[in-house]
Amino acid sequence: MVGGKKPSKRPAWDLKGQLCDVNAELKRCRERTQTLGQENQQLQDQLRDAQEQTKALGTERRTLEGQLATVQAEAEQGQQELKKLRARIVELEERLSTQEDLVQELQKKQVELQEERRGLTSQLEEKERRLQTSEAALSSSQAEVASLRQETAAQAALLTEREERLHGLEMERRRLHNQLQELKGNIRVFCRVRPVLPGEPTPPPGLFLFPSGPGGPSDPTTRLSLSRSDERRGTLSGAPVPPTRHDFSFDRVFPPGSRQDEVFEEIAMLVQSALDGYPVCIFAYGQTGSGKTFTMEGGPGGDPQLEGLIPRALRHLFSVAQELSGQGWTYSFVASYVEIYNETVRDLLATGTRKGQGSECEIRHARPGSEELTVTNARYVPVSCEKEVEALLHLAHQNRAVARTAQNERSSRSHSVFQLQITGEHSSRGLQCGAPLSLVDLAGSERLDPGLAFGPGERERLRETQAINSSLSTLGLVIMALSNKESHVPYRNSKLTYLLQNSLGGSAKMLMFVNISPLEENVSESLNSLRFASKVNQCVIGTAQANRK
Repeated sequence: MVGGKKPSKRPAWDLKGQLCDVNAELKRCRERTQTLGQENQQLQDQLRDAQEQTKALGTERRTLEGQLATVQAEAEQGQQELKKLRARIVELEERLSTQEDLVQELQKKQVELQEERRGLTSQLEEKERRLQTSEAALSSSQAEVASLRQETAAQAALLTEREERLHGLEMERRRLHNQLQELKGNIRVFCRVRPVLPGEPTPPPGLFLFPSGPGGPSDPTTRLSLSRSDERRGTLSGAPVPPTRHDFSFDRVFPPGSRQDEVFEEIAMLVQSALDGYPVCIFAYGQTGSGKTFTMEGGPGGDPQLEGLIPRALRHLFSVAQELSGQGWTYSFVASYVEIYNETVRDLLATGTRKGQGSECEIRHARPGSEELTVTNARYVPVSCEKEVEALLHLAHQNRAVARTAQNERSSRSHSVFQLQITGEHSSRGLQCGAPLSLVDLAGSERLDPGLAFGPGERERLRETQAINSSLSTLGLVIMALSNKESHVPYRNSKLTYLLQNSLGGSAKMLMFVNISPLEENVSESLNSLRFASKVNQCVIGTAQANRK
């Protein structure tokens, strides 16, 4: 065809032209057939690919359905195990309540028996006086006295039996008390935000939030949210960037309005574990000016409402030890108070010419082959009452190394370690127990700023900060190593961890207070402290064992 039109019919005599037309038409048909064949082959290939993809997707679907069934089964099994654990906790709490009620009932019966015994003794004395004054009734009086003596012997035997049972209940109480502490965790972290002090700027609303517990406002607070804004960032429209919110969860969170007695009430049972023979270590961690020393020692002026954990803990221990003395236990307490300043140990209880000789104090084993540690040339003072403890705290406060920093005019630049070695003995039963209670006020945890080191005084502060951060870093590494059950724990990398190594391992119970400043200017340091404490809160150091003989 030319120009898309059919050619005119050739004359009958033009056979050659007709043959050429037929050949051209045949060629076009062959080309069309070949094109259609190629398209058919491509469609068949596409069909095979689609079938293979369909088969692969079917196989993948069956695999995913099997995995889904497995995950659902594991989730159901986990829920069942969680229900069993919760039921076990409720059962243990009920048993503990029942045992405590039984102990109280037995104590009441013991008092009644003692009163009855005194009455019987009075009757016996009366009968003996009547025996002396009346010879006529000698035979009847002797019979009555014999009867009373037999009854007294029976009462004494009953009293001995009651004492044996009471001792068994006391040992059971210790066991259940330790189980309860282990259920709470052998390492716990509490967060405390101090209030805004007079003269300080009021923080913006929403800087710190304290969400309610699962049971509502009546439940103790365990969560904290910190909102941090960054003015250096901006959006394309120039609008301010919304603040970044950081959420943290701890075993307990104390808002700024929390009182000292509320804080101690939360740790009173943990402190009592030291009397049962379990090493207990409590840290106060945080930046300078966040309230660590107030938490541990209390406020100035001698106000009983402002007393810190150290005087409250010792008062509690003295009181419980006095109660246990009625069951045959005798306790002795020996206190020491040292500070670690620039990796040098100083005795905070030094007096007279011994002041300033901290460099002579070294950490050593008490005896060859013994695991017990002691500080050479440091005072170990026996204490038995609150006034003796107050005098030691006052002396230690005067001797502690303090310096002016950018965060606080009077800032602690050293770790102070108050240790109370507790020794208990039940002589009639041949029982002994002993454990240290360590209350540690750590130095300020602010980060190092080398740009501030210009003059000699600044270089000294820089060296102090380096030593503080190194020891705090080692403390974190020790806790992580214990949590991971590593074969080597770097206790000797720092004097702080070396001194406390017997109170940090699997036989100890640890608690860390992370103290937070409420000021907006300290948000960066507060966030670092919360992150460090959150890592510690995720650690598990094992099951505690009592130090008994």
